[in-house]
Amino acid sequence: MARCVRGLEHVVTEEILRERGGAVRWIGHREIHWEEEVTESAPVLRTADDVFLFVNRVPDIGRTREHLPGLAGLVSKVDLHALLERRRSYTGVGAGTGIEASASFLGKRTYNRYDVEDTLGAQLSEVLGVDYFSRRGEVAPPPGGSGWRLTLDGEWATLMLRVFPRPLHRREYKQASVVGTVRPPVAAAIAAMAELEPDHTVLDPCCGAGTLLIEAGELQPDADIRGFDLDPVAVRAARENARNPRGKRPRIEEADAARLPLPDASVDRVVSNPPWGGQVPPAGRLAGSPGRWWREVRRVLRPEGRAVVLLADTRDLTVAIANGLAPSTVRRLRINGAPAHIVALAPTPEPTPAPRPQGQGRPKASKRRR
Repeated sequence: MARCVRGLEHVVTEEILRERGGAVRWIGHREIHWEEEVTESAPVLRTADDVFLFVNRVPDIGRTREHLPGLAGLVSKVDLHALLERRRSYTGVGAGTGIEASASFLGKRTYNRYDVEDTLGAQLSEVLGVDYFSRRGEVAPPPGGSGWRLTLDGEWATLMLRVFPRPLHRREYKQASVVGTVRPPVAAAIAAMAELEPDHTVLDPCCGAGTLLIEAGELQPDADIRGFDLDPVAVRAARENARNPRGKRPRIEEADAARLPLPDASVDRVVSNPPWGGQVPPAGRLAGSPGRWWREVRRVLRPEGRAVVLLADTRDLTVAIANGLAPSTVRRLRINGAPAHIVALAPTPEPTPAPRPQGQGRPKASKRRR
């Protein structure tokens, strides 16, 4: 099973089919279930928040505290030890040194997530004989424990076992961060929608901590990756995060996104999270005229190029269209409860002047009557 940002379900599904070759069985709210014939390798999915082994599913227990004991049906009649052995085949860690549980639910309930987690954790601890560490007390379990995930969507209660010791969205390269940084799986989805090729020049005009640059390089290691940011702190963070790339090292420099040190029509793909979401206000030449960002993107893009950007508000597209970029795909997301959109745009053709009819000179000015 894969869990993902709301709105990326089909992007994750495409990655599963492309990279894992499994048979997708079900696509639901932030979840994708699939089966594989060959499972020797761990299922790393860059567009997913995390990957789990399916444990069990029963009807949703209900919305009041009196229903919490119904969670026992999730762990009874399931060979949890066999699942932990399968996890061990991926990571080398089975039951580990402790149990941690995380839960989420849709709709109003008379219990909170900690009530659900503690009920589930106690049941798992009794069956497996391993200590449970409650998130209510904010006491982290020792390294090497097993992570269990429970979702209640109003119809089903689904229990999962995390494959890896840490969630997939916590990338090892992300050592430095800045305000407004992109969630790595969202950045990976943006890079995937850009359809990168080995000979492409890929640009992020306001790269922040470099997440989009790194995810683009992971997807297409042979591409030429370039990033700019006006903030020297962001440039340092991006360089620190990009110290050990899988492919070519990204070129990261300080520059104003409204005046990039690049020739016209020199970039194949633009991937970016422009500063319109509120966390990071426009600065430099963009502070007085945000439309300059779109104009500059249009200038550096090749005629057959593409820009894929993350926007909080699709009303920004009116400015993009006015500056010669036409949207072709809009994918709606919810990130931390707030709406967002991944938008793919292509340059519109430059208008060409109408040819003057042959054999006709400049029309004569009409005489004014007195």
